[in-house]
Amino acid sequence: MKIKIGIDCGVNTGFAVAIDGILTRVESMTITQAMEAVKELHKQHPNLIVRIEDARKRTWFGNADARQAKSGAGVREGVGSVKRDCSIWEQFCVEQGIQFDLVHPAANITKTKDAYFKKITGWSGRTNEHGRDAAMLVHQFKASSGLLPVS
Repeated sequence: MKIKIGIDCGVNTGFAVAIDGILTRVESMTITQAMEAVKELHKQHPNLIVRIEDARKRTWFGNADARQAKSGAGVREGVGSVKRDCSIWEQFCVEQGIQFDLVHPAANITKTKDAYFKKITGWSGRTNEHGRDAAMLVHQFKASSGLLPVS
């Protein structure tokens, strides 16, 4: 049994679990709640792997300049906060002895709409953007979908 946990860093931490590529949890929570959930799953399944979308590897920020002009410096502070969360997750995994991958944002399919997400994953539960982004890190796609499988 291969267990992967997807983490989408941020104020609302996206959290997803896949067993043998099939999603079993897709949600969002606080960073501390997500860390507790990872620790509990790691106790039960010491060979699990955590896949973290690493915002520190992002070199583009889309319309952040325009959003900053409209909304203020908080936009850039939010980007910095997410990058700090990535560092915290990396440190957490190292300290806990948990296997992890830092995934470049360009290597993940993000910002999927609910209907499309349900179509490609088969997930029928409620989701938000953060949970969907985390799930896309661990969901095993079928070859017929035209999408690449998660390694």
